Amino acid sequence: MLPTDSPSQSASLLTLSGIGKRYAAPVLDGIDLQLRAGQVLALTGENGAGKSTLSKIVCGLVDASAGQMYLDGQPYAPASRTEAEALGIRMVMQELNLIPTLTIAENLFLEKLPQRFGWINRKQLAAAAKVQMEVVGLGELDPWTPVGELGLGHQQMVEIARNLIGSCRCLVLDEPTAMLTNREVELLFSRIEKLRAEGVAIIYISHRLEELKRIADRIVVLRDGRLVCDEDITRHSTEQLVQMMAGELTKVDLDTGHRRIGAPLLKVRGLGRSGAVQPASFDLHGGEILGVAGLIGSGRTELLRLIFGADRADSGEVFIGDATHAADLRSPKHAVRAGIAMVTEDRKGQGLLLPQSISINTSLADLGRVSRAGVLDHAAEDSAARDFVGKLRIRSNHVGQAAGELSGGNQQKVVIARWLYRDCPVMLFDEPTRGIDIGAKADIYKLFAELSGQGKGLLVVSSDLRELMQICDRIAVMSAGRIVETFARADWSQERILAAAFSGYVSRQEAGAAEPAGNTV
Repeated sequence: MLPTDSPSQSASLLTLSGIGKRYAAPVLDGIDLQLRAGQVLALTGENGAGKSTLSKIVCGLVDASAGQMYLDGQPYAPASRTEAEALGIRMVMQELNLIPTLTIAENLFLEKLPQRFGWINRKQLAAAAKVQMEVVGLGELDPWTPVGELGLGHQQMVEIARNLIGSCRCLVLDEPTAMLTNREVELLFSRIEKLRAEGVAIIYISHRLEELKRIADRIVVLRDGRLVCDEDITRHSTEQLVQMMAGELTKVDLDTGHRRIGAPLLKVRGLGRSGAVQPASFDLHGGEILGVAGLIGSGRTELLRLIFGADRADSGEVFIGDATHAADLRSPKHAVRAGIAMVTEDRKGQGLLLPQSISINTSLADLGRVSRAGVLDHAAEDSAARDFVGKLRIRSNHVGQAAGELSGGNQQKVVIARWLYRDCPVMLFDEPTRGIDIGAKADIYKLFAELSGQGKGLLVVSSDLRELMQICDRIAVMSAGRIVETFARADWSQERILAAAFSGYVSRQEAGAAEPAGNTV
């Protein structure tokens, strides 16, 4: 690696030397890296290993506590994201940086809105937005659509499109495909190849090792804030990379052979909402993991929200257990009282109180258990949180640490801990392992096995078909807002599930309608 007193090297676009970062404890320690123009560098590691912190230092969002950086051999220390972007260093963050009340066009060109006589030139803005949207495969959308009305996958593509505007010398992508469909992933990879050919350096952060092997030249593995690998990616197998990330070989196998399926815990009858979910009926049994597959816009998340009372249904009823009267699900509060928990796909916006501690976030769904005469027992609250921190391997300094200071994957574990603490018999999971590393994913799978073994019913939405096929007893497939088919483990195949997921759109395409942007089942 390049010594700090000799920064110049013609082949290196960006050089990091001895980069460190401390908060209450060290997060990064002595990181040395070199990145060449036109190179795709894969950056991976477990949640909390320091990947996002390192990328934020490179992009001016966080100051390093130690070390130096050089851009084209010259000292580089951006004081802000804006300063880094002016030098061509851009970042698409895992947490989206969009304003939901503004339109796609306004979000794309927020800092450079075309004007005429002091007014926004809407015609010019729309035209420029359409060009940029076509780059990432969003050409079918109206540029005046408010971003808040888009699904997370489409929002991610808008964020990527925004960062491809103007000069870009180094692009940092933090878990860019976590919310994307196969079609969108292919468009992104195609764009990465073009950027590479244009001499743009890419830092690609992901836990999806198959993606990294496909697009990257080099791989850097961080573990506990230290660099443990910086080599040609072809030199290591997936198993070796996992071992370097976790410090031990981690398997994600789930034993489904001895699961006992009991009586229905949840009966959904004709539940629907106009424009989102066609009347749906199914049973979720005790001890069962029922997956929900489908394309983006197929109604998977919307179905879970109806069951949880987050959206009001136009039709249908939900029964809990052997009850003969429908459950009162007019709000999430009523759903929780009925014994239903939900881990949402948007942990930051809907799942956590980010400024509050791990302890508070863990006990939030059942404060009565840690209260005495209406007064919170903080010792009991901390004790409960410590149990889940250990069980779920939540990387943190202490249970009093703010949830917003944790990595994305560890934040997701805190949300799951809250509902485990509440101990609801029916648990709804919307993309539960999105943005979670391989080791943590194995922990979640084992947890699912434990919960089903306890007789709980799990309803799991996932965009990872392999995940659903690995953990589920049955998979219901949604297409165009309707449950079109349900497969048992002995009957499903990837091809049959995919065919079912697209089936609801075939008639539309034959009638000349545009192909919907899809989310991989």
